[in-house]
Amino acid sequence: MHFIYNNLVHISWLILRLIALFNQKIKLFVKGRKNTFSILNKHISSTDRIIWVHVASLGEFEQGLPIIEELRKQYTDKKILVTFFSPSGYEVKKNTKAADIVCYLPFDTKNNAKQFLEKAKPELAIFVKYEIWPNFLKELRKKEIPTILVSAIFNKNQLYFKSYGVFMRNALKTFNHIFVQDANSKILLESINLNNISISGDTRFDRVAQILNRANNNELIAKFKENRICIVIGSSWPEDEKIIVESINNSERHLKWIIAPHNIKNDHILKLKNSIHKKTTLYSEGDLATIQSFEVLIIDNIGLLTQIYSYADLAYVGGGFATGLHNTLEPAVFGIPVLIGPNFKGFKEAEELVALNGIRPINNYIEFENLLSSFLDQPSQSLLKETGAINASYVEENKGASIQISAYIRTLL
Repeated sequence: MHFIYNNLVHISWLILRLIALFNQKIKLFVKGRKNTFSILNKHISSTDRIIWVHVASLGEFEQGLPIIEELRKQYTDKKILVTFFSPSGYEVKKNTKAADIVCYLPFDTKNNAKQFLEKAKPELAIFVKYEIWPNFLKELRKKEIPTILVSAIFNKNQLYFKSYGVFMRNALKTFNHIFVQDANSKILLESINLNNISISGDTRFDRVAQILNRANNNELIAKFKENRICIVIGSSWPEDEKIIVESINNSERHLKWIIAPHNIKNDHILKLKNSIHKKTTLYSEGDLATIQSFEVLIIDNIGLLTQIYSYADLAYVGGGFATGLHNTLEPAVFGIPVLIGPNFKGFKEAEELVALNGIRPINNYIEFENLLSSFLDQPSQSLLKETGAINASYVEENKGASIQISAYIRTLL
C-alpha cells in the first residue's frame, strides 16, 4: 500500500503543476513549495532547537495559536517553525510574529520528508486537527521525534475506520499522543486499538477567549456604529449576500450593517456595493468626519473581522449556503446571537449551539427577516440578550484545551 500511496503522491504533484499553469491558487501552492528548503536553510542554523507546528490553513493556524503562544513563553531558547499546506493560510500568515520561521510543507514524498526533517531537526512535531501525512509521520517515528496530534475530531465515515483503511490507521499509530475534541472521537480511535488518547476539547475556545480579552478598539467602527444596533455579516459568500442585501434594501429599521465578505477582490466588492440601495461605503475609504452618515460599511481588507465582531449586537456567519460554514465561535465569544445558513452539519460547535438556541440557522430570506423581528422588535430586546448569553457561556465552559496539551508537552521537552 505504501508503494501505491507514493505513486499517487507523485502523480498528484505532476497534475497540480499542470493545473498551476491556469489556476492562480494552485500556482501559489506549487510555486511556494519551491522556496521551502531555501527558507529552512536561511533561518535554521546547526545550533537552533526547533519546535515544529504544522497546520492545513488559516483556521487550523488559529486553532494552534494558543499552543504556539504558550510554547514561545515556556521555551524561549527554541525557535517555532510553522508550516502550512494551503495558500489561503500561508499567504495570510507568512509574516506572522507568532513563529520564527513560516513556510509551506513540502508534498508528502519520502525524499521530501527526509530532507525536511534533516534540515529542520525538530525536537517536537505538533500536527493540528486533520493533517495526517504518512511519509512525514513515518520519518518522524524513524528519527524518534515526539509527535502529537491536537484538536483532532473523527467520525465513523473516515477512512481510518473502514476495513480497507489499514494504511491510514498505521499512520495514526505513529503519533505519540492524540488530543481529541470529544468522547466520540476517543471511542472511535479505541475501536482501532489506539489508546494514547486524551479528550482535551478544542483549542479554538482558548483562542477566541484570548480575542475577547484583548483590546478590540477601532475608532472608525465605533464612529460608524454610534449608538445604533449593529449587525455584522462575517465571511459572507454570494449566496449569503443575496439574502443580506435584500434585507438591507427592504429594511425600515434604523440599523447599521457591516459586511465582511469572504471574497475581497475589487470586482466583487464593487458589485456588492452597487447592489445595496442604502448609503454605503468601504472601510478603505472610511473618513472619521463622515463615516457616521453611512448605513452600510463593507470591509475590503483582511484581519479585522474578529475585532469588528466586538461591535456587533447580532452576527451572521457566512458559508452555510456555500462551501462550508466559517468560524461561529469568533462572534459567539462576545455574547451575541449568531445566525447561519442551513448547512452546518459536521461543525461540532455550530451543531451544539444550534441545539442550545444560541445559534439560529436560516433557509431563506423570510426566515432571516422573521429572526430579525424576534430579536430586534421587542422594546427590551430580552431575546437578544438571552441568546447572546447562551453563546458566551458555551465558550467559557469549553476553554482549557491548551492547558492540558501544554502540560503533556512539558513531559516531552
